[in-house]
Amino acid sequence: METLLMQGKPVAEKYREAITAKIAQARLQGRTVTLAIVVVGDDPASHVYKNRLMKLITSLGGQAKEVLLPEASSEAEVLETITSLNQDDTITGILPMMPLPAHLDDAKIGAAVLAAKDVDCLNTGNQGAFLAGHNPWAASTPRACMAILEHYGIELTGKRAVVLGRSNVVGKPVALLLLQKNATVTICHSRTKNLAELTKEADIIVAAIGKPAFVTPEMVKEGVVIVDVGINAVDGKLVGDVAPQVVAKASAFTPVPGGVGVVSNMMVMEALTRML
Repeated sequence: METLLMQGKPVAEKYREAITAKIAQARLQGRTVTLAIVVVGDDPASHVYKNRLMKLITSLGGQAKEVLLPEASSEAEVLETITSLNQDDTITGILPMMPLPAHLDDAKIGAAVLAAKDVDCLNTGNQGAFLAGHNPWAASTPRACMAILEHYGIELTGKRAVVLGRSNVVGKPVALLLLQKNATVTICHSRTKNLAELTKEADIIVAAIGKPAFVTPEMVKEGVVIVDVGINAVDGKLVGDVAPQVVAKASAFTPVPGGVGVVSNMMVMEALTRML
Protein backbone atom coordinates (compact mmCIF):
# COMPACT_ATOMS: atom_id res chain seq x y z
CA MET A 1 0.00 0.00 0.00
CA GLU A 2 1.37 3.38 -1.02
CA THR A 3 1.08 5.98 1.71
CA LEU A 4 0.03 9.54 0.84
CA LEU A 5 2.19 12.19 2.48
CA MET A 6 -0.15 15.09 3.24
CA GLN A 7 2.33 17.96 3.35
CA GLY A 8 1.10 21.31 4.58
CA LYS A 9 2.93 23.64 2.20
CA PRO A 10 0.83 22.96 -0.94
CA VAL A 11 -2.33 23.50 1.11
CA ALA A 12 -1.09 26.77 2.59
CA GLU A 13 0.03 28.05 -0.81
CA LYS A 14 -3.47 27.50 -2.17
CA TYR A 15 -4.69 30.21 0.22
CA ARG A 16 -1.79 32.61 -0.25
CA GLU A 17 -2.95 34.32 -3.45
CA ALA A 18 -6.44 35.18 -2.16
CA ILE A 19 -5.13 36.42 1.19
CA THR A 20 -2.44 38.55 -0.45
CA ALA A 21 -5.03 40.06 -2.78
CA LYS A 22 -7.31 41.02 0.12
CA ILE A 23 -4.46 42.63 2.04
CA ALA A 24 -3.37 44.54 -1.08
CA GLN A 25 -6.94 45.76 -1.64
CA ALA A 26 -7.05 47.03 1.94
CA ARG A 27 -3.83 48.97 1.37
CA LEU A 28 -5.34 50.60 -1.71
CA GLN A 29 -8.15 51.75 0.56
CA GLY A 30 -5.63 53.25 2.99
CA ARG A 31 -5.73 50.45 5.56
CA THR A 32 -2.76 48.43 6.77
CA VAL A 33 -3.69 44.94 7.90
CA THR A 34 -2.05 44.52 11.30
CA LEU A 35 -1.97 41.47 13.56
CA ALA A 36 -1.20 42.13 17.23
CA ILE A 37 0.55 39.12 18.79
CA VAL A 38 0.61 39.10 22.59
CA VAL A 39 3.25 36.95 24.28
CA VAL A 40 3.41 36.69 28.07
CA GLY A 41 6.69 35.28 29.37
CA ASP A 42 9.55 33.43 27.71
CA ASP A 43 8.02 30.17 26.52
CA PRO A 44 10.27 29.15 23.61
CA ALA A 45 7.47 27.56 21.57
CA SER A 46 5.35 30.72 21.80
CA HIS A 47 8.21 32.86 20.59
CA VAL A 48 8.98 30.50 17.69
CA TYR A 49 5.32 30.57 16.65
CA LYS A 50 5.20 34.35 17.03
CA ASN A 51 8.26 34.82 14.85
CA ARG A 52 6.83 32.58 12.14
CA LEU A 53 3.57 34.50 12.11
CA MET A 54 5.39 37.83 11.94
CA LYS A 55 7.44 36.64 8.97
CA LEU A 56 4.36 35.23 7.24
CA ILE A 57 2.18 38.32 7.54
CA THR A 58 5.00 40.50 6.26
CA SER A 59 5.35 38.23 3.21
CA LEU A 60 1.62 38.67 2.56
CA GLY A 61 1.83 42.47 2.62
CA GLY A 62 0.56 43.11 6.14
CA GLN A 63 2.37 43.84 9.36
CA ALA A 64 2.63 42.52 12.90
CA LYS A 65 2.62 44.34 16.21
CA GLU A 66 4.65 42.42 18.76
CA VAL A 67 3.41 42.86 22.34
CA LEU A 68 5.74 41.29 24.91
CA LEU A 69 4.76 41.11 28.57
CA PRO A 70 6.81 39.81 31.51
CA GLU A 71 6.19 36.31 32.85
CA ALA A 72 5.04 37.78 36.17
CA SER A 73 2.39 40.02 34.59
CA SER A 74 -0.86 39.97 36.54
CA GLU A 75 -4.15 38.99 34.96
CA ALA A 76 -5.31 42.59 35.26
CA GLU A 77 -2.23 43.78 33.35
CA VAL A 78 -2.77 41.30 30.53
CA LEU A 79 -6.47 42.17 30.33
CA GLU A 80 -5.60 45.85 30.23
CA THR A 81 -3.28 45.15 27.28
CA ILE A 82 -6.03 43.26 25.44
CA THR A 83 -8.50 46.08 26.09
CA SER A 84 -6.05 48.62 24.71
CA LEU A 85 -5.61 46.58 21.53
CA ASN A 86 -9.38 46.17 21.22
CA GLN A 87 -9.71 49.96 21.20
CA ASP A 88 -6.81 50.59 18.81
CA ASP A 89 -8.22 51.26 15.34
CA THR A 90 -4.87 50.44 13.71
CA ILE A 91 -5.11 46.81 14.91
CA THR A 92 -7.01 44.45 12.62
CA GLY A 93 -6.76 41.27 14.68
CA ILE A 94 -5.43 40.08 18.04
CA LEU A 95 -3.78 36.78 18.92
CA PRO A 96 -2.70 36.02 22.51
CA MET A 97 -0.17 33.18 22.49
CA MET A 98 -1.49 30.15 24.37
CA PRO A 99 -0.89 28.59 26.76
CA LEU A 100 -0.31 31.52 29.06
CA PRO A 101 1.75 31.24 32.28
CA ALA A 102 0.05 29.02 34.85
CA HIS A 103 -1.13 31.87 37.09
CA LEU A 104 -3.22 33.34 34.27
CA ASP A 105 -6.67 32.19 33.11
CA ASP A 106 -6.36 31.34 29.39
CA ALA A 107 -10.12 31.25 28.88
CA LYS A 108 -10.75 34.59 30.59
CA ILE A 109 -8.03 36.37 28.63
CA GLY A 110 -9.08 34.77 25.35
CA ALA A 111 -12.68 35.81 25.98
CA ALA A 112 -11.53 39.43 26.45
CA VAL A 113 -10.46 39.67 22.81
CA LEU A 114 -13.07 41.69 20.91
CA ALA A 115 -15.17 39.37 18.74
CA ALA A 116 -14.45 41.46 15.64
CA LYS A 117 -10.68 41.13 16.20
CA ASP A 118 -10.61 37.50 17.35
CA VAL A 119 -8.50 35.57 14.81
CA ASP A 120 -8.42 32.26 16.69
CA CYS A 121 -11.98 31.87 18.00
CA LEU A 122 -11.09 32.62 21.63
CA ASN A 123 -14.01 34.97 22.29
CA THR A 124 -16.86 33.03 23.91
CA GLY A 125 -19.43 34.70 21.66
CA ASN A 126 -17.56 33.48 18.59
CA GLN A 127 -17.22 30.02 20.11
CA GLY A 128 -20.96 29.86 20.78
CA ALA A 129 -21.79 30.98 17.25
CA PHE A 130 -19.48 28.30 15.87
CA LEU A 131 -21.04 25.62 18.05
CA ALA A 132 -24.50 26.66 16.86
CA GLY A 133 -23.40 26.52 13.24
CA HIS A 134 -23.74 30.27 12.65
CA ASN A 135 -20.01 30.97 12.37
CA PRO A 136 -17.63 28.84 10.24
CA TRP A 137 -14.53 30.45 11.75
CA ALA A 138 -13.24 27.86 14.17
CA ALA A 139 -9.76 28.17 15.66
CA SER A 140 -6.94 28.06 13.12
CA THR A 141 -5.62 24.57 13.86
CA PRO A 142 -8.96 22.73 13.48
CA ARG A 143 -9.56 24.59 10.22
CA ALA A 144 -6.07 23.60 9.10
CA CYS A 145 -6.88 19.93 9.72
CA MET A 146 -9.99 20.21 7.59
CA ALA A 147 -8.21 22.14 4.83
CA ILE A 148 -5.62 19.36 4.58
CA LEU A 149 -8.22 16.61 4.41
CA GLU A 150 -10.12 18.49 1.71
CA HIS A 151 -7.00 19.30 -0.32
CA TYR A 152 -5.91 15.68 -0.44
CA GLY A 153 -9.37 14.37 -1.26
CA ILE A 154 -9.99 12.42 1.95
CA GLU A 155 -13.64 11.36 1.99
CA LEU A 156 -15.31 12.02 5.33
CA THR A 157 -18.97 11.15 4.80
CA GLY A 158 -19.83 8.02 6.74
CA LYS A 159 -16.28 7.52 7.99
CA ARG A 160 -15.43 6.80 11.61
CA ALA A 161 -13.19 9.51 13.05
CA VAL A 162 -11.46 9.44 16.43
CA VAL A 163 -10.18 12.69 17.91
CA LEU A 164 -7.55 12.34 20.61
CA GLY A 165 -7.84 15.39 22.85
CA ARG A 166 -10.73 17.52 24.05
CA SER A 167 -9.26 21.01 24.25
CA ASN A 168 -11.36 24.01 23.31
CA VAL A 169 -8.83 25.08 20.69
CA VAL A 170 -8.33 21.77 18.84
CA GLY A 171 -10.13 18.65 20.02
CA LYS A 172 -13.69 19.91 20.45
CA PRO A 173 -13.83 22.17 17.40
CA VAL A 174 -12.19 19.70 15.02
CA ALA A 175 -14.69 17.07 16.19
CA LEU A 176 -17.54 19.42 15.34
CA LEU A 177 -16.04 20.25 11.93
CA LEU A 178 -15.72 16.53 11.15
CA LEU A 179 -19.31 16.03 12.26
CA GLN A 180 -20.41 18.82 9.90
CA LYS A 181 -18.81 16.82 7.08
CA ASN A 182 -20.90 13.77 8.03
CA ALA A 183 -18.22 11.75 9.79
CA THR A 184 -19.14 9.71 12.85
CA VAL A 185 -16.95 11.15 15.57
CA THR A 186 -15.62 9.86 18.88
CA ILE A 187 -13.66 12.17 21.18
CA CYS A 188 -11.12 10.41 23.39
CA HIS A 189 -9.21 11.85 26.34
CA SER A 190 -7.16 10.96 29.40
CA ARG A 191 -10.10 9.24 31.11
CA THR A 192 -11.18 7.17 28.09
CA LYS A 193 -11.24 3.45 28.80
CA ASN A 194 -10.13 0.85 26.24
CA LEU A 195 -8.68 3.59 24.06
CA ALA A 196 -6.93 1.22 21.65
CA GLU A 197 -10.21 -0.54 20.89
CA LEU A 198 -11.67 2.76 19.72
CA THR A 199 -8.65 3.88 17.70
CA LYS A 200 -8.46 0.50 15.95
CA GLU A 201 -11.94 1.12 14.55
CA ALA A 202 -11.10 4.57 13.22
CA ASP A 203 -10.85 5.38 9.53
CA ILE A 204 -9.42 8.78 10.48
CA ILE A 205 -7.46 9.73 13.60
CA VAL A 206 -6.79 13.32 14.59
CA ALA A 207 -4.11 13.24 17.28
CA ALA A 208 -4.04 16.36 19.45
CA ILE A 209 -3.18 14.97 22.84
CA GLY A 210 0.26 16.55 23.37
CA LYS A 211 2.21 13.37 24.09
CA PRO A 212 5.09 12.35 21.80
CA ALA A 213 4.65 9.06 19.91
CA PHE A 214 1.46 8.34 21.89
CA VAL A 215 -0.25 6.56 18.98
CA THR A 216 1.53 3.31 18.20
CA PRO A 217 1.06 0.78 15.35
CA GLU A 218 -0.87 -1.57 17.63
CA MET A 219 -3.54 1.12 18.08
CA VAL A 220 -4.48 1.59 14.42
CA LYS A 221 -5.86 -0.45 11.56
CA GLU A 222 -4.44 -0.80 8.06
CA GLY A 223 -5.36 2.09 5.81
CA VAL A 224 -6.03 4.63 8.55
CA VAL A 225 -5.72 8.35 7.76
CA ILE A 226 -3.60 10.18 10.34
CA VAL A 227 -3.75 13.90 11.05
CA ASP A 228 -1.01 14.59 13.58
CA VAL A 229 -1.51 17.92 15.37
CA GLY A 230 1.10 17.24 18.04
CA ILE A 231 4.25 19.34 18.27
CA ASN A 232 6.56 17.98 20.96
CA ALA A 233 10.22 18.75 21.54
CA VAL A 234 12.24 15.56 22.07
CA ASP A 235 16.05 15.58 22.07
CA GLY A 236 16.10 18.88 20.25
CA LYS A 237 13.74 17.71 17.50
CA LEU A 238 10.04 18.32 16.86
CA VAL A 239 7.95 15.15 16.86
CA GLY A 240 4.25 14.49 16.69
CA ASP A 241 1.78 12.58 18.83
CA VAL A 242 2.00 9.63 16.43
CA ALA A 243 4.94 7.21 16.42
CA PRO A 244 6.84 7.10 13.09
CA GLN A 245 6.18 3.37 12.81
CA VAL A 246 2.46 4.06 12.31
CA VAL A 247 3.17 5.40 8.82
CA ALA A 248 3.62 1.84 7.52
CA LYS A 249 -0.04 1.11 8.28
CA ALA A 250 -1.49 4.47 7.19
CA SER A 251 -3.00 5.26 3.81
CA ALA A 252 -2.32 8.97 4.40
CA PHE A 253 -0.64 11.02 7.11
CA THR A 254 0.56 14.53 7.95
CA PRO A 255 4.26 14.91 8.81
CA VAL A 256 5.62 16.71 11.87
CA PRO A 257 7.00 19.21 11.21
CA GLY A 258 5.70 20.30 7.80
CA GLY A 259 2.08 19.31 8.17
CA VAL A 260 -0.73 20.88 10.17
CA GLY A 261 1.38 23.69 11.63
CA VAL A 262 2.22 25.18 8.23
CA VAL A 263 -1.44 25.37 7.30
CA SER A 264 -2.51 26.61 10.73
CA ASN A 265 -0.31 29.69 10.31
CA MET A 266 -2.04 30.51 7.03
CA MET A 267 -5.45 29.96 8.61
CA VAL A 268 -4.63 32.74 11.09
CA MET A 269 -4.04 35.03 8.12
CA GLU A 270 -7.24 33.93 6.42
CA ALA A 271 -9.17 34.71 9.59
CA LEU A 272 -7.45 38.10 9.74
CA THR A 273 -8.71 39.01 6.27
CA ARG A 274 -12.33 38.31 7.21
CA MET A 275 -12.06 41.27 9.58
CA LEU A 276 -11.48 43.71 6.74
